[in-house]
Amino acid sequence: MGASDEVVTRRFGGRKVVVTGAARGIGATIAARFAQEGADVVVLDLLREPGAAHAESIGARFVQADLTDPAGAPAAMAEAIEALGGVDVLVNNAGILRFGSVLETTPEQWDEVFAINTRSILLTTQIAARAMIDAGRGGAIINLASMAGKAGGAGQVAYAASKSAVIALTRVTALELGEHRIRANALCPGYVLTDMGAATRTQEQVDLWSSYSPLGRLGTPDDVAGLALFLASDDGAYLTGQAVNVTGGMIMH
Repeated sequence: MGASDEVVTRRFGGRKVVVTGAARGIGATIAARFAQEGADVVVLDLLREPGAAHAESIGARFVQADLTDPAGAPAAMAEAIEALGGVDVLVNNAGILRFGSVLETTPEQWDEVFAINTRSILLTTQIAARAMIDAGRGGAIINLASMAGKAGGAGQVAYAASKSAVIALTRVTALELGEHRIRANALCPGYVLTDMGAATRTQEQVDLWSSYSPLGRLGTPDDVAGLALFLASDDGAYLTGQAVNVTGGMIMH
């Protein structure tokens, strides 16, 4: 290993990181990348077996959480912080995608999507931010929004609305917590290839979606994770309140 490699792998040495929805997909990659670069990580997820297995594989800890539960989400976050002995970075990655049109979406479907995609971020942020303020070291909060939060998406009314709400929540968080040196930013991924979606997509769909990007390809979990780590690092110290696109140019605003 060269000197430059050693610097990279220790970028988050001593940092305490919680990643929600990190049993698989984008969240799993984000958690792994933080661990590879020296962070002490908690994988927080509803899925016990895959969550615990992934945590063990990357040298992290696992905390089970039902983030749709208004009492359970804060309790799980507090447990994660206690396990780490503090928190420097919170990545709110957990989310669900439910399809439904404006005319067909029921109140129950709407509430389900908002409970996990938006309300859970408020609840975990409240616990993490209080711990960051008490520690007096500042911190970074990174919320996973979506390209749909800026561009909408026919047939995704609850999802798109919930992700727009994440962007607004992120901006308010940045405004209110900046005085404590806590930064908050949102990521807006576009089409990202994950193993979870492999069974539901065709090569024709991949080719079509890829054509929407000037780069001619879809995103990968590493594309999203790389930006998450940058925003959490000292190199991102003057960025807050931003909703950053990770779309390969599909969205440019």
